[in-house]
Amino acid sequence: MSRYIANLISQGEHQQLDFKHSISDSRKIARTLAAFANTDGGTLLIGVKDNGNVSGVNSEEEYYMLEGAAQMYCKPEVKLKVTRWDINGKVVLEVYVRADSKNLYKAQDKNGKWKVFFRQKDENFVATPLQVKVWNAIRYRKAVRFNLSHKDQLLIDYLKEHGKITVDEYCRMAFIPHKEAENVLVNLAVLGIVVLKQINEEETFLLIQS
Repeated sequence: MSRYIANLISQGEHQQLDFKHSISDSRKIARTLAAFANTDGGTLLIGVKDNGNVSGVNSEEEYYMLEGAAQMYCKPEVKLKVTRWDINGKVVLEVYVRADSKNLYKAQDKNGKWKVFFRQKDENFVATPLQVKVWNAIRYRKAVRFNLSHKDQLLIDYLKEHGKITVDEYCRMAFIPHKEAENVLVNLAVLGIVVLKQINEEETFLLIQS
């Protein structure tokens, strides 16, 4: 076996690596392609089982399914780099997807609705409206004017002490509407002061330590 492929397989599945025994549904594989492009990029090994065993695939058929997934079931089209490997008489396809900080990619969910997907550890998830708002603000950011008010200073002081805050917590602390609190935190994300994370299934803005 190629030392390169063996090294990839030995890592196991993670945020930037996924194994697929085969492709039976272009729509489903499109979610992984979109999630890689939206997050940190990644490599998909087709013809490798979840346990790391090489099963091999029909390269022409799988390539056709990949092409359909990237072109028809991702918006915009996800660019792929596909390498064919012969491993002990079996074919493995290495599919590389580059992270893209300029575009936000969508794929169809189980109900056929177009959603933004992202990658966390070894799974793909549908992004929430707040995540999409933050990503779009960062991708298409314009100059942000941010003059600190008393309420904004309260937020900064709170973050310095606690390191994190949710939109609802900021609403209650500053006595401001939800949308206003959300916009302030999104602007802080654009400025690189906070980052949005999922913590215990709750959307939380974390202070980025300098």
